[in-house]
Amino acid sequence: MAALASNPQMLTRQAHGNKKEQFWRKESLNLEKKCGFCVSVYNNEKLGRSHMEKERRLKAFWSNISQPTTLEMEPINNVEELDAVLSHARQLSQPIIIEWMASWCRKCIYLKPKLEKLAAEYNNRAKFYYVDVNKVPQTLVKRGNISKMPTIQLWKEDEMKEEVIGGHKGWLVIEEVRELINKYV
Repeated sequence: MAALASNPQMLTRQAHGNKKEQFWRKESLNLEKKCGFCVSVYNNEKLGRSHMEKERRLKAFWSNISQPTTLEMEPINNVEELDAVLSHARQLSQPIIIEWMASWCRKCIYLKPKLEKLAAEYNNRAKFYYVDVNKVPQTLVKRGNISKMPTIQLWKEDEMKEEVIGGHKGWLVIEEVRELINKYV
């Protein structure tokens, strides 16, 4: 069996002998957690024949599509904007995630969409911002104490609590940022 989906993945299942029967005896098989496919097997008995005919149906399903999958990170352009963001976060008792990046930095550009997906995951519990260090005054960069890029910092109650310097693999950086947020949420 093969099925094409609206996403670029192709689902296939090949089975041999007894394993095929074991696989198709299940009523349904969930292949994805959030969005994906469900294979349902129905047994229909034909009149006049003693064997069972199996009908296989492939259905696509989506769970909770009302939530966004990505949230665009807002830019911080000067020290006054940073102060306003921090005071607003203090009132809401939320942590702030700031990605300090540069437009020439490949890792920074690679991490930004991944952080936007993470921002959707923590939609009402944390706010995500970015600072392009080439486009802002150096007083803002000095306030963040930035020496390497990309640097992802967690700020809470007007001070920087922890940071991740993202020179390693992107998925590891995202997991470290997720752990930081879970500490302070």
